[in-house]
Amino acid sequence: MLSIDPNEISTPKLHGYLLGAIAPRPIAFASTIDADGNPNLSPFSFFNVFSANPPILIFSPARSVRGNKTKHTLDNAMATKEVVINVVNYDIVQQMSLSSTMYPKGVNEFTKSGLTMLPSDIVAPFRVAESPVQFECKVNEIIHLGNEGGAGNLIICEVVKLHINEAVLDESGAIDQHKIDLVARAGGNYYSRAKDGFFEIPKPIATLGIGVDAIPVDIRESVVLTGNNLGVLGNIEQIPNEETVDNFAKVNPQFVGLETTKKHTFAKDFLDKNDVESAWNVLLIK
Repeated sequence: MLSIDPNEISTPKLHGYLLGAIAPRPIAFASTIDADGNPNLSPFSFFNVFSANPPILIFSPARSVRGNKTKHTLDNAMATKEVVINVVNYDIVQQMSLSSTMYPKGVNEFTKSGLTMLPSDIVAPFRVAESPVQFECKVNEIIHLGNEGGAGNLIICEVVKLHINEAVLDESGAIDQHKIDLVARAGGNYYSRAKDGFFEIPKPIATLGIGVDAIPVDIRESVVLTGNNLGVLGNIEQIPNEETVDNFAKVNPQFVGLETTKKHTFAKDFLDKNDVESAWNVLLIK
């Protein structure tokens, strides 16, 4: 048995042990706005429900382990005292992952991830239209747990309105766990899904993904590619250039001259095999 004093190991190593051992964790896909009304969207797995009367949800945007910076979500919650917590199901997990990229302040992660901003009824932050359940919340209290990298900040939220997509309800009106198809966070790159157990999503690249908004319109509006597919395509640093695509076409002439739907179908097959480079090349072949 490995016995560890938390004070005798580095914060990144302790962080890894905690996230690997305490899993799976539900995901709070938190939508906020800053003092100037700019939207922000980011996922957090330090999250759960803690009371039904009053309905209280708590999530914690921790200070970054490397750099000791606060998250835009925390800054916005402190400034406006409002947040929408959207749940994450399998249909939007790739777009959720893309939104976790550390885009500069003021960048709209709804746009980058290709998700839809839906006006809330009571609070100012937008809901994620694609999320099956959305909680409009007032921030009752924020508890800062420390000032060093890795320190959490408990945002205690009271639900003032919730929205549920009827498609995830069973005949009695309760949420059907198979229909809602929630995903949860584990250690490293791992997530879990109630239907199939664990799966991996590579973490967003250390630089910046181009975002779904930078994908050519004919690809972005595909009738074949899913939101998850677009999320993966948007998590590259740059779109392959013409020379790269031409070289791919010479080796793979079977993809040249295909009509759009067939190209998108082949690209989807590549994405299902985690071959993002080939998917992009197929999509860009003329």
